[in-house]
Amino acid sequence: MDIEPLDPEFVRDRLSRPPFVTIAGVDNVRDLGSYPTSNPGFITKPNFILRGAEISAIQEEGKERLRQLGIVKAFDLRSDTEIAKWGTAPPAFEGFEIVRTPVFKIEDYSPEMMAKRFELYASGKTEAFMKLYSQILDNAGPAFGVIFRHVRDKPTEGCFIHCTAGKDRTGVLAALILTLAGVSDDAIADDYALTRVGREPARAKVMARLSKEPIFATNSEAALNMFSSRAETMLAFLHLLREKYGGVEEYLKQYVGLTDADIAAIRRNLLVAAT
Repeated sequence: MDIEPLDPEFVRDRLSRPPFVTIAGVDNVRDLGSYPTSNPGFITKPNFILRGAEISAIQEEGKERLRQLGIVKAFDLRSDTEIAKWGTAPPAFEGFEIVRTPVFKIEDYSPEMMAKRFELYASGKTEAFMKLYSQILDNAGPAFGVIFRHVRDKPTEGCFIHCTAGKDRTGVLAALILTLAGVSDDAIADDYALTRVGREPARAKVMARLSKEPIFATNSEAALNMFSSRAETMLAFLHLLREKYGGVEEYLKQYVGLTDADIAAIRRNLLVAAT
């Protein structure tokens, strides 16, 4: 099963290679750059958009690495209630800006709503994730708009996009970015699946946190399903994006408020000539 612990040696080796980026104190960091695209002679721009988990425990070495890579801003997709619940406010440090871009502005953390939400996640079923990912798309227009406009207006300023685990909200946003750039569905799905490896070092921390939620306290398998990150789930999402939302460009116009000119500029800024 894909929820069983991974071999530590395999994890260490895989995390040491692209697209993973080592940022001390931050889990599951990957570069959305260097992917081949459908635009002949162009790849996605390296060290421009990193994706990952929340950064509350970033170490000094990690901060310095972000500076070296030219990453000057983080877009935090988490809700205020989520940050308060877990005590994971992002730290401020020189030369780095934290921009709060919550997908869900006011998220209901009542026991009843948490149980419903976790029941979907814990099932590990593709159809459950499609329901969750559709909720993300329906609510995220304003938040995603801030990020896409950054790409449009600041093509030389690298950024870091993250939620809590760097899997679902971040995964949906990363899929939109890579799809717009012309990256293949299979490559996007493979990138999504790498979260399974990227989160492995945080397994004990995640399980300890989940053990405080009633639905998981007596159901360890449900908790372990939170580690699920299957390529077929992302392929199903990309199908959903096209069938329900008309594709990435239509979504960006209808939900994010971008124009055709905006979208063309964003696509140009996501690409760089392959060498």
